[in-house]
Amino acid sequence: MIISATFSKPAKNVQELLGRPYLRIKIKAANSANKTSYFVESFTEKQAFHEQKNEQELDEFIKKHAGKTFKNCIVRTESEEITYLGNKKGEVTVLTKKIKSQGAVSPLSSLTKKKQYLIEEGSPVPFLVLLGVMTPQGKIINSKYDKFRQINRYLEFINDILPQVMSSVKDRPLRIVDFGCGKSYLTFAAHYFLTQIKHIPSEITGLDLKKEVIDYCNKISQELGCDGLKFDTGNIADYNYQNTPDIVITLHACDTATDYALEYAIKHDCKAILSVPCCQHELNQQLNQNAQTLKENDSIFAPLLKYGLIKERFAALATDALRGEYLESQGYNVQMLEFIDMEHTPKNILIRAVKTGAAKEKSSKEAEAFTVALGLVPTLKRLL
Repeated sequence: MIISATFSKPAKNVQELLGRPYLRIKIKAANSANKTSYFVESFTEKQAFHEQKNEQELDEFIKKHAGKTFKNCIVRTESEEITYLGNKKGEVTVLTKKIKSQGAVSPLSSLTKKKQYLIEEGSPVPFLVLLGVMTPQGKIINSKYDKFRQINRYLEFINDILPQVMSSVKDRPLRIVDFGCGKSYLTFAAHYFLTQIKHIPSEITGLDLKKEVIDYCNKISQELGCDGLKFDTGNIADYNYQNTPDIVITLHACDTATDYALEYAIKHDCKAILSVPCCQHELNQQLNQNAQTLKENDSIFAPLLKYGLIKERFAALATDALRGEYLESQGYNVQMLEFIDMEHTPKNILIRAVKTGAAKEKSSKEAEAFTVALGLVPTLKRLL
């Protein structure tokens, strides 16, 4: 099976053959619904275009253009790397190299191996410099290294869902809203990554309750000349976004603010959600109210409610588990992932949900049974 293909060094007639003056094309496999499809990114000098191909279409594209329309093409499978090289005479040379299985890595090499970030250290990035994360020389400020890791980790999650999201974005910018954006490190990072690294036209809105913070972010955006990036003051519960977002992101939206963001995404049929919850107080308070009744009824959950610290953590995990169940019941494929190492932040669960349209009735029933057993009424359940 083909894993990826990269086309470069276009011939002079590339626009005639493909309709645009592409400089390079990157293709990678994207498994969806037990079928293999391919996400295609085609780059001109200033733009990136996206489409999907099936296996047969990819095979035909390689046969027609590898070494011809593009003088250099590298195709990777699970076992080999195939290079197509074209010359001025129209002759195509095909080189095949077996890919060796990765052997054991020595402890020393694993310790010295440098982490590769989507936004790399060493070259100044304007928004990171203005936000005080990076020096004008491109060096990360020591006290901001955790923030730098956090930014890059979030961009990895965005990058992972792009194939599924972009398949439904046709002839318009990708639309993202960041609820509870705060100082907007992630909002600026998403805009920079998508427009400057991925070359994807994007419209991104950051929303927060604090007017002074939003005024500051709009000032930075204007200084940087960030087209398509804006910030508004408002409440998630009653915000009216001009266009339906493709992706909703939240980072540490406090307590039920996360639920309002998830409700917005569900009711507006957003294609993907990336949410890092924070301060899950609601269910902990409800458990406090129900603790005596549950104890008297010999609830199987009684041991989890006996100790304050355990109960608090149980309530936080239950909150996010139920959010996952409700999202699945609304047709989302949900994963609970580690956002960042626990040593950097204790708020390290990320809910990643991608719309598939296949609602899971079982998830709804399981959530209902769980909440009834504990006497809980989560905000997201009430909103939906």
